[in-house]
Amino acid sequence: MIQAKPFVAFEAESSTSPLPELSRRLLEEQKRSWPQLAAGYASLDQVRLREVRCRGFTVFLQFNPGRIASTGARVDDQSVRERPCFLCVENLTPLQKGILYKGEFLILCNPAPIFPQHFTISSVRHLPQALEPSMNSFLDLARDLSPKFTLFYNGPRCGASAPDHVHFQASPFGTIPVERDASEGWRRVFRKRLDGVSVWTLKEYGRTVLVIESPDEERLVGFLVLLIGGLRKLTEAAEEPMMNILCSFDDLHWRIIFFPRGKHRPDVYFREGEERVLISPAAVDMGGLIITPVQKDFERVDATLIEGMFQEVSLPAEQLETVVDAL
Repeated sequence: MIQAKPFVAFEAESSTSPLPELSRRLLEEQKRSWPQLAAGYASLDQVRLREVRCRGFTVFLQFNPGRIASTGARVDDQSVRERPCFLCVENLTPLQKGILYKGEFLILCNPAPIFPQHFTISSVRHLPQALEPSMNSFLDLARDLSPKFTLFYNGPRCGASAPDHVHFQASPFGTIPVERDASEGWRRVFRKRLDGVSVWTLKEYGRTVLVIESPDEERLVGFLVLLIGGLRKLTEAAEEPMMNILCSFDDLHWRIIFFPRGKHRPDVYFREGEERVLISPAAVDMGGLIITPVQKDFERVDATLIEGMFQEVSLPAEQLETVVDAL
């Protein structure tokens, strides 16, 4: 069944075309052959953007009605158990094709796109969403998709709409504001260098974030395992601590932008009637591109609400400092 689905198979050592080019060709072919995807991209042409200047940083709101299902997704254990997994190969629509990556992951076109090129990268096996077992694959994908794409990961309790199935997503490199902000020299505050891995925080950024860079994959994996373990102990999480991650590869090194989370959805998400604001922050939103599928939210959300939301859902900076200092 796996072999029948792919558009093409990719093996880094033997592939005749780079992965970004194969992904672009897959997207163009799927736009022609899969009406749902074509409709999703037609809808994307109508999205609106609004800039909001906050204290020390800027975000962009994207009014994108096509994301209502993801933003409003019920991700409690019972709801997840009662619906079929939409990332399992046997549940994909017959029109959907993908790129089989090293026999382990399928690169699929996202039918509710946020970006001009938006991919979901799902495991061929139905395993719970967790980064540590697939960390090398995550970094390998970021390298093989460079320099065109950034890979991102949402934890099972803070943004993943399929918490029961391992998956990542890919967006065009540089389209999420934090990618630019994390390169601004004045904003970066050096914290430490540990075994070939360098760590910074970002000042005047309104939410807690680490920027982690290394040219060495195994040392980077080791550092991330320590960091996640420290956060798990700090938050007393039985499973994976809440986190959102962006990863890119450039100039022969990886860059991880790591958002440790203290809460999934802000209080305004659960209010009734006109007071409700349907924003469910995940990696893209934490990175400064905030998706608002409801027009009234797009028009009324202001800097005060955004600053309060980031502070509410982020792990407090002093708690992260405790973990980093102990590494």
